[in-house]
Amino acid sequence: MTLDRMGKQKKQRLLRMISYVVLSAWVLITLVPIIFTILTAFKSDPEISMASFRWLPESFGYLVNFKQAFAMGDWIQYFKNSALITVVTVVGSLLFNSMAGYAFARLKFRGKEPLFMSVLLGMMVSPQSIIIPQYIMMRSVPLCGGNNILGQGGTGLLDSYISLIVPFLAGAFGIFLCRQFYSTFPSSLDEAARIDGCGVIKTYFIIYLPLSKTILATLTILKSVATWNDFFYPLIMTQSEKMKTVQLGLQMFRGSSATHYNYLMAATIITVIPMVIVYACAQKYFVQGIVSSGMKN
Repeated sequence: MTLDRMGKQKKQRLLRMISYVVLSAWVLITLVPIIFTILTAFKSDPEISMASFRWLPESFGYLVNFKQAFAMGDWIQYFKNSALITVVTVVGSLLFNSMAGYAFARLKFRGKEPLFMSVLLGMMVSPQSIIIPQYIMMRSVPLCGGNNILGQGGTGLLDSYISLIVPFLAGAFGIFLCRQFYSTFPSSLDEAARIDGCGVIKTYFIIYLPLSKTILATLTILKSVATWNDFFYPLIMTQSEKMKTVQLGLQMFRGSSATHYNYLMAATIITVIPMVIVYACAQKYFVQGIVSSGMKN
C-alpha cells in the first residue's frame, strides 16, 4: 500500500513538472513578441537595420520615437474616434445581446428554436464575407449623405460613426453566450418574479441584469478588444482623415519602400494601453463568466 502511494506521488510530481515545463514554454512563446515590440520601440533606426541589429536598445531613455510617432498623425482624433466607437458599441451590444439571450433562455414563444438556430448559423459566417452587402446597405440609406429617397446619388452613411457602430450592436456569439448564462438560473426565480407582479421587461431589468456581472464583464472584454482592434471594417467604411481609428493610424508608418518599425512599435504600445486597462478592470469576472456560460441547468 505504501509503495503504491509513493508511486502515485512520484507520478503526480512528474506530471506536475511536465505541466510546468509546457506552460513555461508556452508563456515564453507568448511573451517574446511582446518583449520584442517593447524593445523595438526604444531603438534607433541603425539598431533596427540588419547591418547593425541589436536585440537590446542602447538606451531605454530614447523616447524620441514616441514623440515622432505621434507627430506624424492626428492621434488625438484617432483615439477619440476609436474610444467613441468602442464605448457606444460595447454598451449597445451588452444591452441587445443580454436582452436577446434572456429572451431565448427564459421566454417561450413560437419559433424560438428555429430562430436561435439561425443565430447560431451567424457564428459560422465570416465577417469578411458579408462586408460587401453591408457596404451597399450603408451607402444606399435614403436621404443620408446626399442620397435621394431611393438611396442613390450620394454616400449614405459611409464615413460616419453610424456605419462603424450599428452593424456591431448585436452579434451571434454574444447572444449565444448570454443565452447559455441565463439558462443556468432556476425556474423558481421567474415564478417568484411573476408572483411579485413583475412582467417580462421588469424581470429582466430588476432581477436578471443585476445578476449578470460575470457575463457582461466577459462580453465587455471580448467586444472592446474586437472593436478597438478592428482594422478591416473601418478601412472599408471610411475614407476621410477625420474618421480614422487608431488601427488605421498605425498604417502611416508603412511606406512603399520602407517601414519605420520603431515608430510603429512605439505607437502600438500606446494604442494597447486602453485595452490593458479594460482587461485589468474586468479580468476577475472573465474566467468565471466563460465557465458559467458553459454550464447547463
